[in-house]
Amino acid sequence: MRLLKIAFWIFWRVWFYLLMGLLIVIMFPFLLVSILTESGYPYFFKMARFWAKAILFGMGFSYTVERATFLKSHSSYMIVANHTSMLDIMLMLAIVKNPFVFVGKQELAKIPLFGFFYKRTCILVDRGCAKSRREVFEAAQQRINRGFSICIFPEGGVPDDESIVLDHFKDGAFRLAIEHQMPIVPITFPDNKKRFSYTFFSGSPGLIRAFVHEVVETEGLTQEAKKTVKEKVRGIILKQLSRV
Repeated sequence: MRLLKIAFWIFWRVWFYLLMGLLIVIMFPFLLVSILTESGYPYFFKMARFWAKAILFGMGFSYTVERATFLKSHSSYMIVANHTSMLDIMLMLAIVKNPFVFVGKQELAKIPLFGFFYKRTCILVDRGCAKSRREVFEAAQQRINRGFSICIFPEGGVPDDESIVLDHFKDGAFRLAIEHQMPIVPITFPDNKKRFSYTFFSGSPGLIRAFVHEVVETEGLTQEAKKTVKEKVRGIILKQLSRV
């Protein structure tokens, strides 16, 4: 039985990356055209959502969304969630209809095919470089001015220790939200670690859930409230994780 599980995990994990690449190859001409101009990003975003949903389906995942709030079509939000899996990217794209831009680490730009579009559509940050972190704010301002939302995983990465339920949050997302007076949308992904963690020989197809919580307003707040807002948002996500 153990050998069958190992064989399944090898095939399933390899299929994940093959599926990612195959869909990008098929969609490549359309994706390429959509990133040639800034006005094409909404079209790229729609195709990215299709790509994400196709991967979830192709990997044997179904998903449900419980919403405490519905996002307004023409408003910009700061979207934050816990981060435990590669599925976080796909599930975020699948459940959020409002066009948003990921802020993510530069290392993902090295992934073949995926990295080509990732570095041209996302805001990349080198977390060890103060200059890079400052440039994120300028890039985010440009996207917000165009009416897009911003998505950040505030843990700053996936903890190496999978026993950590929710790592400490970094300041960036909350500093940006307060700076631009953007409502914050906390989202909890309680199942992605169990279904598809970064441990190679683990996981299984099945249901993955998303909880979209009530927005946390930042209107009228100053940077002095950053820590309070950060802990409030972390508390919302942690409370949901403790329920499941």
